[in-house]
Amino acid sequence: MQNTVQSLNEMLVSKSLSAADYVPTLDAMLSRTLARIALKKEQGLRTPDELWIVDHNDVYTLGQAGKEEHILQRTNTPIIKTDRGGQVTWHGHGQLVIYWLFDLESLGWSVRNMVSHAEQAIEDVVNDCLKSHASNSLNTSGNTSVNISAHARRDAPGVYLYSHLNTATNENAQSLSNARADDAIMLGKIASLGFKIKHGFSYHGVAINLDCDLSAFNAINPCGYAGMQMLRLADFVAMDEQTAVQTAEQSMQAIANCLSYEQVTQKLIDNIAKRHAGHIQLRALAPK
Repeated sequence: MQNTVQSLNEMLVSKSLSAADYVPTLDAMLSRTLARIALKKEQGLRTPDELWIVDHNDVYTLGQAGKEEHILQRTNTPIIKTDRGGQVTWHGHGQLVIYWLFDLESLGWSVRNMVSHAEQAIEDVVNDCLKSHASNSLNTSGNTSVNISAHARRDAPGVYLYSHLNTATNENAQSLSNARADDAIMLGKIASLGFKIKHGFSYHGVAINLDCDLSAFNAINPCGYAGMQMLRLADFVAMDEQTAVQTAEQSMQAIANCLSYEQVTQKLIDNIAKRHAGHIQLRALAPK
């Protein structure tokens, strides 16, 4: 398990963990959170917040609201009960997990603020990827196309992809990020989240499916929802592993138009860092 630390600003650092087993990561996260709580309580010290960027080895995790009945099939993948909110989910390679170890009181954030920042950061990045590296617009006939966009829901945590039928011209088309999710068809879920709050400090975080093998979700009711379709970004934008090598010229062009796992990761880190520094404000929540 490699550990790389990077300073994002005076009060935020990121730490990258690759091929990380779940239990040691959870233990380290809890230990770090308890140490920060003690430093603040006993010495009045505010320590930098931390983003842990994690590539997990395969694991199913069962949150505090988790029910065994949502595990549909037992496999060789370990099932770990954990202290985050939420139900059952899967983590593994090709999925981007970011844990938010934040001092919410010092930030002036409520728990609802943090959840909204997490969902809106994912919306921003996924919609940017869909717009700039699209195979997200499918022409049907004439000026009609189907656009894909990412939105959070008021009734269920996480971020979901929606299809929008667009009959406008390109010049007058509504931007994907502003399209109303309730006027479209929900395709499925691309990102999940679950946090734990202890004495005003958060840990756990978000998981975004980038180019992972989605078949692992077939063994569970993802997040406790029977039949929930899980999606990944690689099925809607060109990512590195999908590049087909034909001629050298075609290959170079394809690579130039592809997103990498690392690029998406950096986009999300940058967005979260700006929110942490107060440079990106929360948008109003969509109506129920």
